[in-house]
Amino acid sequence: MKYNPHIHHRKSIRLKGYDYSQNGAFFITTCLQNRECLFGTVENGKMILNDAGKMIAVWWQKLFEKFPNIIIDEYVIMPNHIHGIIQIVGAIPCNRPNSNIRGENMVSPLRVQNSYNGLGQYVSWFKRMSTNEYIRNVKQKNWKSFDGRLWQKNFYEHIIRNEQSLREIREYIINNPTNWEKDELFNYKL
Repeated sequence: MKYNPHIHHRKSIRLKGYDYSQNGAFFITTCLQNRECLFGTVENGKMILNDAGKMIAVWWQKLFEKFPNIIIDEYVIMPNHIHGIIQIVGAIPCNRPNSNIRGENMVSPLRVQNSYNGLGQYVSWFKRMSTNEYIRNVKQKNWKSFDGRLWQKNFYEHIIRNEQSLREIREYIINNPTNWEKDELFNYKL
């Protein structure tokens, strides 16, 4: 393929050659587009979720219902991002019947096809479902609208390789609200 400077080529931030559908634990961070604070506020070192933040928590927890081969470990929803640990613990089920999770079978405004397995599929599904519900609530409950997309296109992941790393990441997640003012994402606070 000849290089065309007018076509944007996104460089993958994933570990080349790593199978993100194999068993293991992953630390995930995904941010809102423009890092806009839509999910609540941090007060006295505690995250206070608004209705949008509570909705995000519901969809994060539904990951396990949709994908029974994963475990949702520690997580925290912050004003403009979410940190969480996803553990893949079994084979990805094939030819699974349609889930009865509310809203899942609707047409996605993101027009995202999940043609891949593993971590990317889980995060993509979460983003799509939470975006669908957020849009419904913008229309029905006058939630603050967003420009273009709710979530940034990509997400950060870190492969958790041992128990010590898992403990440290869990502690980081638990303490994230306490450390909010030191967080690089705090500077985007509106």
